[in-house]
Amino acid sequence: MLQFHASYFYMLQMLFMFFLCPCCFFPRILSLRISSCIYRYYSMYGHVEKLAEEIKKGASSVEGVEAQLWQVPETLPEEVLGKMSAPPKTDVPIITPGELAEADGFVFGFPTRFGMMAAQFKAFLDATGGLWKTQQLAGKPAGIFFSTGSQGGGQETTALTAITQLVHHGMIFVPIGYTFGAGMFEMEKVKGGSPYGAGTFAGDGSRKPTELELEQAFHQGKYIAAITKKLKGAA
Repeated sequence: MLQFHASYFYMLQMLFMFFLCPCCFFPRILSLRISSCIYRYYSMYGHVEKLAEEIKKGASSVEGVEAQLWQVPETLPEEVLGKMSAPPKTDVPIITPGELAEADGFVFGFPTRFGMMAAQFKAFLDATGGLWKTQQLAGKPAGIFFSTGSQGGGQETTALTAITQLVHHGMIFVPIGYTFGAGMFEMEKVKGGSPYGAGTFAGDGSRKPTELELEQAFHQGKYIAAITKKLKGAA
């Protein structure tokens, strides 16, 4: 009898929360509260984190929006991360489930694993049962961005399968559609992202987000921050 043992794998995940605050701005996770935005993510090799930084810049460009960047907890032991040659984590603060309730909007980022979000990010969302029970996130806008290893690795399915998490919390999914304009129709260069959100291709890990992919990430941050601000103002 053959026995197969699944090896540990690392995934990057990022989240953003937005808070609209009267004129203040705070980088890291991005969350909008009519005054602020929170961005949360998980990233092992830095691809998702790089997109997250651009999304934060985009959100921060909207007047009255405070953008905050966070990362979700790692679930793999240091020994395994070392064998995977994963670089040390950055000093971006680690978010707790309860802190999500403070945001008015979110942008969640993560790498893919078989067309779905990485396990680290799923583990974080699994810990939000208390927020689900009281529906504290209901009615809040949320976007998604991602990183995959190849062009057929999940640039659409990763976001599509992640939407179920938003639905159960009653959040409002905000895709970028084709609002990025001509950049959405680039055919001469390899470009990540889709109508669901900004994205990049990591390949074997050596490929970095391109200028066009970073521009799309900036656009997503600005776009969802503006929508969060409108919804908060109309409430």
